[in-house]
Amino acid sequence: MSLNLVNPDFGIMVPQLIVFGLAIPVMIFVSNVPAAAAAGVAGAAAVLALVAAGLLRSRIGYVLGWLAQLAGLALGLLTRSMFLVGAIFAGVWELAFVLGKRLDSGMETSPDGGDIP
Repeated sequence: MSLNLVNPDFGIMVPQLIVFGLAIPVMIFVSNVPAAAAAGVAGAAAVLALVAAGLLRSRIGYVLGWLAQLAGLALGLLTRSMFLVGAIFAGVWELAFVLGKRLDSGMETSPDGGDIP
């Protein structure tokens, strides 16, 4: 399986994976979340983002991507800063998703054989 490195949604999932990993020490040291809970919850969110990034060529990758956005917001329940960070990533994800759909639909209806209008 080859990764689509040009896909803007892939470019959102990889930094989000890094942020989920970096949220672990923030949860432990700033929000006093037990280490096992922080590692388990943020680790699961990071794995979800990684799997979503790898599967973005299929519909299930996008479903997992949306779930990763919800996971990012849900991490805010353990440390408040993740509400803001999760909202930023969710907004960028939605923007890339909507603009990607617009470009795809424009290319399908282009009279020039698929070139960007």
